[in-house]
Amino acid sequence: MGRTLVYPKTRKNTVRRMDDRGTYDLHAIHSIINAAPVLHVSFNTSDPEDPFPTILPMIGTMGSYSHPSADLNEPLECYLHGYVSSGIMKQARTSHERGLPVTIAATKVDGVVLSLTPNSHSYNYRSAMLFGYGSLVDDPEEKVYAMRLVTDSVVAGRWDQTRTPPDGAEMASTTILKVSVVNGSGKIRVGGPGDEKKDTEREDITSRIWTGVLPMWETFGEPIAGGAGRSKGVPRHVVDYRNRTNDTNEEYAKQAARSKVSSG
Repeated sequence: MGRTLVYPKTRKNTVRRMDDRGTYDLHAIHSIINAAPVLHVSFNTSDPEDPFPTILPMIGTMGSYSHPSADLNEPLECYLHGYVSSGIMKQARTSHERGLPVTIAATKVDGVVLSLTPNSHSYNYRSAMLFGYGSLVDDPEEKVYAMRLVTDSVVAGRWDQTRTPPDGAEMASTTILKVSVVNGSGKIRVGGPGDEKKDTEREDITSRIWTGVLPMWETFGEPIAGGAGRSKGVPRHVVDYRNRTNDTNEEYAKQAARSKVSSG
């Protein structure tokens, strides 16, 4: 049985409320990051008159250029895709040696938990946070590696089914922010309602209220042709990715609903 690598618990990343839902397992956290179609990346601006942190929706994925065969249970960087003139990329370019401090958040909702009381309603969910330092990828080979990684994270196998490699203009306008992860944590809820004994023992309440879980999952619809591409029929890699992702998301949401409740 292989060893399980975890992020060290610190004041910053320790889950305190309902800590039994917390996880520091690299595989669990990296899987949540990769499963989220949009990551929210926060950082403090360099403007001394701006007191508000900036939060950006970005596309990103976990990977390792130096160890491309590394699995999700191993230390990885997070590659974020952006435009050359965006604020976060400009600030990363002028940040200190370690890079721009950023926090990355991802959340997947897997079900709506309907309980006896409004206060006990909840979601089944998976959430993850990463803390690290972002620096621009200047090496052309690593940049192409990251661009391919991000593209294939959107639809598996898509890179090889497009016009590649990127031309000079595309390489110049696209910027990749590589986040060297310092720490992270996750929080996961599964199961049905977790009502209190004061309510579950009252027949007048339990006899008239339905409780349970509405499983919830992201689903890809039927592909719709458009644009300049004239290839006939939907390519196999698109169909396979759609079916596989839909099946995986549905299976997880239903299994999470049937699982033993994780603390309320």
